[in-house]
Amino acid sequence: MENTLMTLFLIDCVVMIACVMMQPAKNDNDSMSALTGGSGDLFSRRKARGFEAVMQIVTVIVGIIFFVLALALVYVSSH
Repeated sequence: MENTLMTLFLIDCVVMIACVMMQPAKNDNDSMSALTGGSGDLFSRRKARGFEAVMQIVTVIVGIIFFVLALALVYVSSH
């Protein structure tokens, strides 16, 4: 059981890395955003559409699976 969970965990890790790397970059060409952390864009957020929205959803799902598998691994290895 532990080996199966570990294999699923490692596959999920690779998928999560791929999901994060495939997300489109949010380029802020404003030099002030580098100093302020982009806080000026806090309230001017636009809704993600198309590929960007799909990748955000997939990343959240893969992240949830990551934490569930991590907790399951801790439980199985302690018992």
